[in-house]
Amino acid sequence: MAEGGDELKLLGSWSSPYVTRAKLALAVKGLSYENVDEDVHNKSGLLLASNPVHKKIPVLIHSGVPVCESMIIVQYIDEAFAGTGPPILPADPHERAVARFWAAYVDDKLVSQWTNSSRGKAGEGRSAEAMKEMVVAVEALEGALRECSKGKGFFGGDGVGLVDIALGSMHSWLMAIEAMSGAKVFDPARTPLLAAWMERFGALDAARAVLPDVGRVVELAKIRHGQAAAASTSSNNKQE
Repeated sequence: MAEGGDELKLLGSWSSPYVTRAKLALAVKGLSYENVDEDVHNKSGLLLASNPVHKKIPVLIHSGVPVCESMIIVQYIDEAFAGTGPPILPADPHERAVARFWAAYVDDKLVSQWTNSSRGKAGEGRSAEAMKEMVVAVEALEGALRECSKGKGFFGGDGVGLVDIALGSMHSWLMAIEAMSGAKVFDPARTPLLAAWMERFGALDAARAVLPDVGRVVELAKIRHGQAAAASTSSNNKQE
């Protein structure tokens, strides 16, 4: 592994795609770091002191100085270790702006919907609406991949870029959704570029090293859905 070592510490949780983003960036750069698993229900003093505003993971601590928010962490890693490993953001200012736009789009249109669904925050009607919104978003990302990749394998071209990390952090959860529903999130017939990208990304050494185990994610998803169903039943009974 390249430079980094004891000066880098990541506060996170194994199942969080937001934490996976930071792990992917560190892996792409070839940086070693100390991984600290946080109990999000019993947050450590280090986490609360490192992110006093939001009190959330992930937090990257570099030489004692904390950096918060997943996509900010990814860009920080790229800039702080510019001489190490391949670049995550392109050098051209316009291409950087385009990458940031689509990374934000992934958050706004895909990850936020997944977060609500996985935590049981959406009712049945809202879930159907969310799925429609995700279908539209996926089709837009198919066009973005065509534009950004310029005929190559990734949003970043020949190598993994910012959008690849933003979307790729969801890889295990997308695979879990497919395993549980039997439906392809990236349908080869409708979005062939994204379907091929999904397989290509999952085969990367950096991805294989840090992506959560899909079977473990499926079990967690079942537990969350069961808890949400129980909470909904309890709420309905109280209203009767």
